[in-house]
Amino acid sequence: MRIAQVAPPFETVPPTQYGGTERVVALITEELVRRGHEVTLFASGDSHTSARLVPLVDQALWRHPTYRDFTPFWSLALGKVAREAAQFDLIHNHLDFFAFPLARLLPCPVLTTLHGRLDLPELEPLYHEFAEVPLVSISDAQRRPFPDADWVGTVYHGIDLEEFTFNPHPQGYLAFLGRITADKGLDTAIRVARRAGWPLKIAAREPLDIEGDANTNADRVYYEEVIQPLLREPGIEFVGEVGGHERDTFLGEASALLFPIVWPEPFGLVMIEALACGTPVLALNCGSVPEVIQHGETGFIAEDEAGLVAAMAQLDRLDRAACRAEAEQRFSASRMTDNYEELYAQLVQGSRCGRPRRS
Repeated sequence: MRIAQVAPPFETVPPTQYGGTERVVALITEELVRRGHEVTLFASGDSHTSARLVPLVDQALWRHPTYRDFTPFWSLALGKVAREAAQFDLIHNHLDFFAFPLARLLPCPVLTTLHGRLDLPELEPLYHEFAEVPLVSISDAQRRPFPDADWVGTVYHGIDLEEFTFNPHPQGYLAFLGRITADKGLDTAIRVARRAGWPLKIAAREPLDIEGDANTNADRVYYEEVIQPLLREPGIEFVGEVGGHERDTFLGEASALLFPIVWPEPFGLVMIEALACGTPVLALNCGSVPEVIQHGETGFIAEDEAGLVAAMAQLDRLDRAACRAEAEQRFSASRMTDNYEELYAQLVQGSRCGRPRRS
């Protein structure tokens, strides 16, 4: 099958540090190539892939030395995809709703995996207008705002299990890994660690400085006004971004991962990365958390901050080998790609009946 994978141009594929969507796109792309498909990857020019690479920009935008307004690159990306669309049997879009108008016009099916939140009022007229666009959710929870959209499957994210080492001997600290933004709950993680009397190591990227971007501006205010004072608390260590072997060691040596999100996150990739290391997850009950974590088996799900603190006293009940087994059985890159291959075949053959097997 001739397949295009269209990635956002903000980070390399795969990312060197932070970048959940790009990491998933890289895994799907490499696994499809390994299975003999003819794959074209639309991504930043500094990406690394076994597929044919079509650069959307010479260098990933988040680190580009010149560009500050990223808006034009949505049109640039879609234009490059449209120019080559006749070559493909299917286009797998990871650019969210920006590709919806194009999907109506192209000669091949366009499948969109939604990686972001949908509980925003501005999205209602959009999904009403493009009700026929085939969509993939990354958790069932993600679908709730638009249950009547054209969902063709739910495919949980997968990871390369070989990149994560099972560690049965943690080093007695809690871990937080993710962006510094209020939704991720870093301030809650710090308070939980302090109340429970555990050291906390924080692996995170400081907020970006993107001109005119309200979200990154809000993240920076949160970091400077809320987080920086808390970093001076005893037992709190900020280690910055981690990737590769450092990421593996950081997660594997932790006694637990704190995941105190306060927004309906569609899928927290770091949860399954922690499980792959044998590290249980302590999370608030938001978004996809109940679909990923087995309460009392691979972690604990709490309703509030006090519940997370109380869960700390029960960590010794959890079997780290069971956490690794859960990652192997449900969240492998191979199983994720199996699911997408099944969806691709249904769309190309013109049959979209039946729900694919999920990771």
